[in-house]
Amino acid sequence: MKKKLTSEQTEELLKILKARFEKNINRHKDLDWKKIQSKLENNPEKLWSLFQMEETEGEPDIVAHDKKTDEYLFFDCSPESPKRRSLCYDYPAWEARKANKPESNAIDKASEMGIEILNEEQYRQLQKLGKFDLKTSSWIKTPENIRELGGAIFCDRRYNTVFTYHNGADSYYAARGFRGCLKV
Repeated sequence: MKKKLTSEQTEELLKILKARFEKNINRHKDLDWKKIQSKLENNPEKLWSLFQMEETEGEPDIVAHDKKTDEYLFFDCSPESPKRRSLCYDYPAWEARKANKPESNAIDKASEMGIEILNEEQYRQLQKLGKFDLKTSSWIKTPENIRELGGAIFCDRRYNTVFTYHNGADSYYAARGFRGCLKV
């Protein structure tokens, strides 16, 4: 699979990301778009991943900058879980499912896109920047001890509170997807 955008796709994506950056400056105060754009232009494979996030309506935006590593952290910032839903948690769960298998699973889908799914700490960090998943929910990275027992965890926001729940890893719902994280 070709993981490089055309010059037109790159230009359009950068335009979208810049507009979102300027519209949501509260998510990334004191950051300079020109530095970010330069870093993106020097990492075409990261631009490809951001394009995948955008294509699935994830609305990726910068939520943090690690000064030690000089990495920018992009999260899916769409109001509801992006349009990559009806997925069980991971491949073993998908494989174990005997009937009504979903198209895929969250972990493999994220990997194909070149991103990782958010962990609980990242999900809660995102929720401090706004109100997300008021009608949907998002699978989050599940600790091994839970996954080994057949479970997986997901989060959402209800009653002005962020909740973490559990489900069988093989379950899937039309309103549950996953949010991605990309370091650039």
